[in-house]
Amino acid sequence: MDVVQAFWLGILQGITEFLPISSSAHLILAPVLVGWTDQGVAFDLAVHVGTLLAVVLYFRRDVTSLTKDGIASLLQRSFTGQGLMACYLVIGTVPAALAGLLLLDLIGSQLRSIGIIFFTTLIFGLLLGWADWRPNQRRTITTLTWRDALLVGIAQALSLIPGTSRSGVTITAGLMLGFSREAAARFSFLLAMPITALAASAKLLEVATGDVAVDWTGFLVGGLSSFVMALTAIHFFLKWLNLFGMWPYVVYRLGLAALIYWVLMR
Repeated sequence: MDVVQAFWLGILQGITEFLPISSSAHLILAPVLVGWTDQGVAFDLAVHVGTLLAVVLYFRRDVTSLTKDGIASLLQRSFTGQGLMACYLVIGTVPAALAGLLLLDLIGSQLRSIGIIFFTTLIFGLLLGWADWRPNQRRTITTLTWRDALLVGIAQALSLIPGTSRSGVTITAGLMLGFSREAAARFSFLLAMPITALAASAKLLEVATGDVAVDWTGFLVGGLSSFVMALTAIHFFLKWLNLFGMWPYVVYRLGLAALIYWVLMR
């Protein structure tokens, strides 16, 4: 992989990881459309590390309090501060972690087709639009329950299928449970940290135990560009959330599905 490819794929990953438009679909489609070779597992690790560092840095106050209060609650055997939210994040992470362990080979070999990406891009885009259009989305994140966390976590497990979008499907689930856009998006971003850390750890294990050559220049360029763009994407997504809602992303997904059909499937 050359530096230019690493740079642009890192930019693409950083933009799409936290917007509800599916980073995995874009990373599969971009090489097909442009004619690049597959980026490989080492590059996947780089961009996962970049986006993980971005979300941890952006929500650093939450990370500090969640970690501190979570450990304190565990030691005291009673919830204190943000300890309950830390528990909800664990509950919400379990479904996707189990699905990843059980279905990773299936996902990697059979669910990365252009047809699957077309279907998930279209259907989950329409679901996001419908969920955002529904009334009575007034719940705040303080009303979150273990049941809500589990249901959003089950939705997150679906994002292992390329084209679904982790942030898109978790925000959709939150909106359908009656949460406001801000509450649904905030829990989605907090939920991104543990599952992204697990994904990065899995990629690291694959690189460490396999016969994978690491292009350190591409690794650093991809990781840095994904980090910078992920920070930017998170900031503007949350800033414009109430102003524009989810419909710009719904329209984009419908346009992307049309492009996939006309260019790659006809």
